[in-house]
Amino acid sequence: MTATAEAAEVTADAAKAPVDTVTGSWRAVAEVLGQAGVRDAFGLPADDLDLLAALDPSGIRLVLCRDQRNALFMATGYALQSGRTGIAFTGKGPAVTNALTGLLEAKSSAAPVVLLSAGTAVERRGAGAFQELDQLALVAPLVKWAARVDDPARLVPMLRRALLVAREGVPGPVYLEVPDHLLTAEIPRGAADTAVEAVRPRTVQLAEDSAAVALLKSARRPVLLVGGGMRHHNEGRLLERLADHMGAAVFSTASGRGAFDETHPRFCGLAGLYLPDAAADLWRETDCVIALGSRLEETATFGWPARIGTEVPVVQVNVDAAEFHTDYAGPKVLADAAALVAGQLARESVCAPDEAWTRRTAAVREELHTAHRAHLAELADLPELHIAEVLAALREELPEDLVLVQENGLQDMWSYRYPVHHAAASGNSVVPSEQTSLGFGAAAAAGVKTAAPERPVVAFVGDGAFGLFESDLVTVAEQQLGVLYVVLDNGGYGWLQSQLDQREQPLPRYRFADPAAAPLPGREVPGVHRQLLTDKATLRADVEQAWKFCRTGRPVVLHVPVAMTDSLFGAAAGGGDFPLLPALDDVPDDTHAQNQTHLHDANEGSQ
Repeated sequence: MTATAEAAEVTADAAKAPVDTVTGSWRAVAEVLGQAGVRDAFGLPADDLDLLAALDPSGIRLVLCRDQRNALFMATGYALQSGRTGIAFTGKGPAVTNALTGLLEAKSSAAPVVLLSAGTAVERRGAGAFQELDQLALVAPLVKWAARVDDPARLVPMLRRALLVAREGVPGPVYLEVPDHLLTAEIPRGAADTAVEAVRPRTVQLAEDSAAVALLKSARRPVLLVGGGMRHHNEGRLLERLADHMGAAVFSTASGRGAFDETHPRFCGLAGLYLPDAAADLWRETDCVIALGSRLEETATFGWPARIGTEVPVVQVNVDAAEFHTDYAGPKVLADAAALVAGQLARESVCAPDEAWTRRTAAVREELHTAHRAHLAELADLPELHIAEVLAALREELPEDLVLVQENGLQDMWSYRYPVHHAAASGNSVVPSEQTSLGFGAAAAAGVKTAAPERPVVAFVGDGAFGLFESDLVTVAEQQLGVLYVVLDNGGYGWLQSQLDQREQPLPRYRFADPAAAPLPGREVPGVHRQLLTDKATLRADVEQAWKFCRTGRPVVLHVPVAMTDSLFGAAAGGGDFPLLPALDDVPDDTHAQNQTHLHDANEGSQ
C-alpha cells in the first residue's frame, strides 16, 4: 500500500470514528463556561428555559434578573471588580434590544463581557417568525466581535473564541447568538484545549535611544496619570514603585480609581473635571505627563492647560493604537503598560526624583486634606446632614476594603472629588464609563457584590438612577447580595433640574427634580431593610447597623434627603454636559480659596 493510500485510509477511519457530543446547545455552553472557570452569570432566559436546565447541574450561579439592561450592568460590574469575564444571557428580539445600553456601557468601560442570546432558528428566518430580528446588525457597533452559530460543530470553538476576544487586547463585550434550531442538536465537544487566555510577556523594554525613554529620563516635574486600563494590572504595586522612582505627582481618571493606592503620599486626586482646586498648579507646572492605560477622554482632560500636549509632551501607553488620543503631542507606546513599567524599572530607565517637585507634591496633598478637614468641621456646625458627611461616615464605619460603586448625577458626583471620598489601599471604586448610563451604578453594585461577597459594597446613587434599577432590588434580595444602597433623594434628575434653573429664559412648565416631593422611603421589598437618614447624631450608628444587616446577606437602602444646593458644582454655571468652569490657564492663584468659599455658601443655602 502506498503512503498516499495509507493516509487516505487513516482519514477515512477518523471520519468513521464516533464524535463526542452533548445534546443541546445550552448544555454545551454550560460545559465550555465551566471549563473556563466561570462561576457566575446574569440574565433572563428565553421562553424555553432550556438554559436553566443546563446551568442547574453545572455549578454556575445564575443571578436571575428582571431587566436585561440591569443584567448587562451587573455583568459589567462583576468584570470591573474581579477582572474575570462577565457572562450574561438573554432571549431574542426585544430581549436583545433591552440589553443594548448595557453593551454600550461595557464597551466604553472596556469590561470583558460575553452576551449569549437566543435567536430565530435558521429554517424560520424570513418567514415572519416570532421575535425575529437581525440581532447581529444591532449589536455589532457596540461589541468587539459578534457572531451567530448556525452549525452545531461551530458552537464550542466560537464560544471559546468569544471568551478569548472579550479578555485580550483592550477588553470589551462580545456577542454570540445561539439560534433555536440548536436547542436539541448534537453539539460536538471539540478539541480538549480549553485555554481562553493568551500568553503575555511579563516585561517589555523600550530601546534606550527612543523618544519615550529620553522623556522618562529627563523629566523633572512628571505627572503620572493612571487610567482604567491599569485595573487589575498593578501586581506588586508596580505603579507606586514607578511613582516613587520618578518622584511623580499621581492622578487617576475616574475609571482608573482603585488601581493606585490613594493613601500613597504622591496621590493627589482625579484629573480633568474632578481635579481638586489645590492640585491645579501641578498641572500648570509639570514638564511631562505619562498616561498609562487611558484613552484621555473628555472628562479626564477637561480644563487641561493648553501647554499640555503642546509644550509639555504626553507619553501615552496603550495596548491598541485606537486607544491613543492624537490631539496630544508626545510618544505613543504600543505595549501593555504594566509590562512596560516592569521592564523600565528593571533597568532604571526613568528619571530620579526631583526634591523640589517632591516637596511641592507633598504640600499640595497636605493642603487638600487640611481643606477637607476644615470643610467637614464647618458642616458639623450646620443642622442639616450633608453628602460629604455621609461619605466620611461610610469611610470611617465600614472596613477598609470598601468598594464604592458610583453613578454620575448632580449630587453623587461628590464621591469623585478627592479627598471627599478616598479609598484605602485595599479599597476599590467602580464608576460608569464616559457614557454615564443612568442606573449603571445601582445595578453594577449587584455584580460587584457577586464578585466580592466578603467585601463591603456601597452603591452611592441618586434617586433618579435608583428608580431605573429598582425592579431588580428584589433580585438583590433573593440572591442575598448584601449591598448597601445610599440613595440621595432630590425627587428626580438633579443635573437636568440644575440646567433648567439656570436658563435665562425660564421654562416653568417643566420640572426634573423636587426635593420636597422625593418618594421616601419607597415601596417595601421583602428581605430589604430601608431607612431614612437625616440625623447627624445617629449617622455613624445608622451606617454601622446597616453594615450589620449587609453582612447577613440582606441589602439595605439608606435614603438621604438632599437639597439641590448640596452639589459639587453648585457654584458653577450650567453648560449642558459640563459645568462652565474656567480652564486652568485662566484660573488665578486664589481660585482655590474662592471655590472653598463658594462650596461653603452652597452648603449654607441648604439650611
